[in-house]
Order: sequence, then C-alpha cells, then structure tokens
Amino acid sequence: MTVIVYILIMAAVTYLTRMLPLALIREKIRSRFIISLLTYLPYTVLAALTFPSVFYATSSTLASAVGCAVACVLAFFRVPMVLVALSASAASFIFLAF
Repeated sequence: MTVIVYILIMAAVTYLTRMLPLALIREKIRSRFIISLLTYLPYTVLAALTFPSVFYATSSTLASAVGCAVACVLAFFRVPMVLVALSASAASFIFLAF
C-alpha cells in the first residue's frame, strides 16, 4: 500500500511542477535573463547531479579524474559523445590496470 502512495505523490509533484508554470504564466516571457536561465538550468542541474558521481565510479579517484580529463579534452574538440564516453572509460580502465 505504501508503494502506491509514494507513486501517487511522485505523480502529483511531477504534474504540479509541469502544470503550474503553464497555468500561472499567461504572457510571453520577454526577459532575456529569464529565457537564458530557463534554457540552461536543466543542463546545470544535470551536471551538478552527475559530476560528483564521476569521481566515485571506480575504486580510485585518480583513475576517475584521468577519465574525466580525457572526456573534457575530447568534448572540447567536439568529438562525438559516444567516442568521448568510450575513450574516458578506456582511459580509466587502462589507468587502473597499470
């Protein structure tokens, strides 16, 4: 029974966070600051949630840092995301192996 209550609460919270802005904001947003805030906020939250776990993904924080550095360098040069992920994983694996 408690699982159903949890699911209903999660559904209500999800619905309210999506419905309230639609119901409360009737006119077009003209502020460039608010538009940019709403544009970049999801990426910022995602990065804040995932970045710390990068360093605890392996038994060695240094190996994780090496993988993160490889990923950052490759992403800077606009390498496709799949290759970035594979290269970062390979770098961490190789660092842990030696």
